[in-house]
Amino acid sequence: MATLAPSLPAPLATTPGVRAAAVRHLGPNWYASVMGTAIVASAGATLPVHVPGLRTVCTAVWVLSAAMLLTLLTARAAHWIHHRDRAREHLLDPAVAPFYGCLSMALLAVGAGALIVGRDWIGEPAAVAVDTVLFTAGTAIGLAAAVAIPYLMVVHHKTEGASPVWLLPVVAPMVSAAVGPLLLPHLPAGQPQQTLLIACYAMFGISLLATLVMLPLVFGRLVTAGPLPLALTPALFLVLGPLGQSTTAANKFADVAPGVLPTPYANGFAAFAVLYGVPVMGFALLWLALAGAMVLRARRQGMGFAMTWWAFTFPVGTCVTGAEGLARHTGLAAYRWLAIALYVFLVGAWLVAGFHTLRGLFSGALLAAPGRGPVAPRPVTARTR
Repeated sequence: MATLAPSLPAPLATTPGVRAAAVRHLGPNWYASVMGTAIVASAGATLPVHVPGLRTVCTAVWVLSAAMLLTLLTARAAHWIHHRDRAREHLLDPAVAPFYGCLSMALLAVGAGALIVGRDWIGEPAAVAVDTVLFTAGTAIGLAAAVAIPYLMVVHHKTEGASPVWLLPVVAPMVSAAVGPLLLPHLPAGQPQQTLLIACYAMFGISLLATLVMLPLVFGRLVTAGPLPLALTPALFLVLGPLGQSTTAANKFADVAPGVLPTPYANGFAAFAVLYGVPVMGFALLWLALAGAMVLRARRQGMGFAMTWWAFTFPVGTCVTGAEGLARHTGLAAYRWLAIALYVFLVGAWLVAGFHTLRGLFSGALLAAPGRGPVAPRPVTARTR
């Protein structure tokens, strides 16, 4: 897969020439680490259980995610300025292009974290300003990616089989739908609040229907062509993203609809949160078991660390927030315990992915330029017309 750096001996990987080449080949998949870090902060702060000191730790993790986002935005800007040819190649590469959806979700996740926990340290006015900017930018980029990347897939990309990463650009509007309601209390009552809520609901529909188109292709590819390449197997967890995030969004709509929409519609959102969220969360748990079994199989066959391991974080985090919402609206202790169990898994996955990422950075393995040493199998190729 083009987004995975090859393994290199440490002396070669740490030479200045190879590090310079690594900057030239910097890909958008690195935003997944920002998403995974931000969701650890947001999901932990809203857990249906009180743990002394947890909110402070979550705030510190959010600061880390904001610093990571700023660093990556700076690096990507330099990448586009100095290596525009390589950046354009990324858009025409079917293995890389879908990861542009991660930019939108990274902006949205950090912006939401500012209102959920960041306000404790930077104050509410600053948190609102940060989230407003990041939500606006992230939503615009996400909607553009949801159209542009599928267009490129049809016109310029030649694919040999569906991949879970195809979901990345189309799930970005669902993240906007889930985090947009956080800004409603800070808008004037009436038309502004109603417009934002209905816009979020529309983005919910955009992403949900696109997911329903993509997901059968992904499962069909598994059934007909067999397991994914080892390095790509963790990407199966990406399917959890639209499932958990849509459940989260439905519950957020139910939280904010009273007082914003007329009573019949507000009550409808409350019923929809449970009627939609319960079966979708059930399917998410089914997919979690399937994907987990596939990952264990790949691990036994020698799957090593790759940046795809960050798929264990943000998608699982959306299931945490989805379970938290269902716990509020159903009152069932089972969903509270589910949220806690999934959060423990999320933190463990984040620590493992973070440790291996840092080790790869310090050793130079993750900074190696493609084309040196063995590379992971590429499930797709590109063509131009």
